[in-house]
Amino acid sequence: MKLPKKKFQTDFKNRLHEKFAIETADANAQELFESLGSVIKNYISEDWRDVRRYQMENQTKTAYYFSIEFLPGKMLRSNLLNLGILDDVRDGLSELGLDFDMIAEAEKDMALGNGGLGRLASCFMDSLASTGLPGFGNGIRYKYGLFKQQFIDGYQVEFPDAWLQGGNIWEVRKAHEAVEVKMEGNVWLKEDESTGNFTPVYENPRVLRAVPYDTAMVGYENGQVNNLRLWDVEIPESEERKYYSINDRRQVQDITGVLYPDDSTYEGRQLRLVQEYFFTSAGLQTIVKHYLKLGIPLDEIYTKIAVHINDTHPALAVAEFMRLLVDDHKMDWDRAWNATVKTMSYTNHTILQEALEKWPVDMVKFLIPRVYQIIEEIDRRYVEEMNKVADLEIVGRTRIIQMGQVHMAHLAIIGSHSTNGVAKIHSDLLKDVVLHDFYVLFPERFNNKTNGIAFRRWSQISNEPMSKVLDETIGKEWRADASKIKLLESYADDKEVQDKLAHAKHQNKERLAAYIKEATGVEVSPNAIFDVQVKRLHAYKRQLLNLLHIIKLYLDLKENPDLDITPRVFIFGAKAAPSYYYAKSVIKVINEVGNLVNNDKALKDKLKVVFLPNYNVSLAEIIVPAADVSEQISLASKEASGTSNMKFMLNGAVTIATLDGANIEIRDAVGDENIVIFGMDKEDVYTHYFAHDYNAWAVYDADPYIKRVVNALVDGTIPNIIREGQEIFDALIKYNDEYFNLQDFLPYVAAQEKIDMLYKDQKTWRKMSLMNTANAGQFSSDDTVKKYAEEIWHIVPAKQFIH
Repeated sequence: MKLPKKKFQTDFKNRLHEKFAIETADANAQELFESLGSVIKNYISEDWRDVRRYQMENQTKTAYYFSIEFLPGKMLRSNLLNLGILDDVRDGLSELGLDFDMIAEAEKDMALGNGGLGRLASCFMDSLASTGLPGFGNGIRYKYGLFKQQFIDGYQVEFPDAWLQGGNIWEVRKAHEAVEVKMEGNVWLKEDESTGNFTPVYENPRVLRAVPYDTAMVGYENGQVNNLRLWDVEIPESEERKYYSINDRRQVQDITGVLYPDDSTYEGRQLRLVQEYFFTSAGLQTIVKHYLKLGIPLDEIYTKIAVHINDTHPALAVAEFMRLLVDDHKMDWDRAWNATVKTMSYTNHTILQEALEKWPVDMVKFLIPRVYQIIEEIDRRYVEEMNKVADLEIVGRTRIIQMGQVHMAHLAIIGSHSTNGVAKIHSDLLKDVVLHDFYVLFPERFNNKTNGIAFRRWSQISNEPMSKVLDETIGKEWRADASKIKLLESYADDKEVQDKLAHAKHQNKERLAAYIKEATGVEVSPNAIFDVQVKRLHAYKRQLLNLLHIIKLYLDLKENPDLDITPRVFIFGAKAAPSYYYAKSVIKVINEVGNLVNNDKALKDKLKVVFLPNYNVSLAEIIVPAADVSEQISLASKEASGTSNMKFMLNGAVTIATLDGANIEIRDAVGDENIVIFGMDKEDVYTHYFAHDYNAWAVYDADPYIKRVVNALVDGTIPNIIREGQEIFDALIKYNDEYFNLQDFLPYVAAQEKIDMLYKDQKTWRKMSLMNTANAGQFSSDDTVKKYAEEIWHIVPAKQFIH
């Protein structure tokens, strides 16, 4: 959009006066941010209305993306960039004597996600709008995020993340689109004697009011504005007298209270299931209402509506959609099922069995009795149908209800026309191992869609120094078309360009070093290698392997303080689930190793360890551009894809990696010479699984080098970890090292030595860094959503919204 500077300044000052009745000189950062956000939302609103009107008038097919998580980060810079007015607003505020960065800092991260799942969903929302594709997100308006992480005596301590306390300037409450969601009670079927049809009768249901809050998703300089709808819960007026006590009301409020309630208790698991049904039902009800306005027969709904199930959390969409069609709109079962399968699609994000949700039958039956009846009927018909054409054992293994549990992944696959993985290796594992039986039955439904990242956020927003160098070197087309960044490859041996990019990297490292000093009190040198591992804390991601290598370096330096190694700063960022005690023990040990190392002057600052608390999108925007080394070291075959690997690659970090997830595709993109690969591959891991021959004790006992490092966990080398050190030692030795840390340890050490050698040769290192940036374009989520649009959702952009 075109925005005269004077108009913006007038709009901003007027809004500040209207909202707070003060002048700019008297306003604090929060007041300035809220006024600025309000002005920007007003600028967005006209396009937002126009797009919705256009889509209704042209009966545009729309993709509805259901996800339990969305993790957009702060939206001010992103909205300004996509509107094309970031520099105008920054300059306009500067002329008023205001610091844009200070104002932007007042915005809180929208704490609606935990990690990769929510970040991917938000990337897709950004890219759908930026490619002109009609998309609509559905999620939950959590009042509190996962948690705010602090470290006390090295331990993770969880505090409430009350991100909504001051409101959310970007959202619009749509009370007129509220719907009712029914749960619990008794449901029985009453036969209509004239037609023979059955109608469900609800007795004493729990009725909740679902109220939508909409947030604009702004496309990059194209006028397209999509919608992210987050659902909040309220007590309907008609139900008020059922909730006399504060505790009763609090139980309702808890439904949208916090992301991922503690599932270590039955009550916590119940709450998770309630959350999943609540937002899925609310979203689908409004979709059907919207579709009916088009005047097209309901059994053709798949021609205008695509519903995407992002992981298993919204898998109840299959049964709920059937309930709406069969119960509310009196469609016969076969027509309803045909419409449902053609409407639904599903992305699987994991191969870990514990992450493929299963709910006890009794719980489902109690909480959502009518939906359970429908699941039972789907399961019965599936078994009856498939028994005619398939092996009975396969049918038994793939049915939805088995062993007293409802298998949500099975429901999603059976009830949809597409199931995709999120990296080539992951999709292959789904077909060959995890979901092999389903692949045998429905091979045409399986496909791969490798994840992508919001290219503009992880370059233009988070790394302005690098973006400026790219503009000067290859022009500005890359800002809208990520594939154009490939032009940088022509400058791979250009010393001037290498030096400019290295200078940009150093600027980012200085910024991160200043943040580390402020947040932790630890001083680090931007001349050291910044070696970074930031991701959810889980055993399969192997933060422990990284830690064991750090212990090895510490022991080496204690023996020889003059060891010729490039100074290294190991940087961690991760949250452990509150009930995941092993992961919390790993955090404690990393922090204690950090205390030990950072205060040992004998090491001559050659080794530092920093665990930054409360990792989130905003912190990632400081860390990622500053990284020299990207740690992607999960056990091969365990990481579905990963997206931090792509962000680091774009920002010129060199990846040290196993052949897992999208690391394989990154290697293929940059070439073997521009990535450092180590360790077992998928075949090696599965060979051990099938032979049952891995013996961690034997690996430990046979190698004094490994024994020395592992013993440091329990021999007093590291203070203050008596319990945690023993727990990790036992996990490695007594419980046979589930994720093969010891098997991969020596190859990892060798790979780290290679990193050190390469970094010493700055000419080679800078070329590697440049080649990573130049080949990152294929991992833009713009390209990913185009593939979903063409191959799964069958949606197209309106012509005026195509770049």
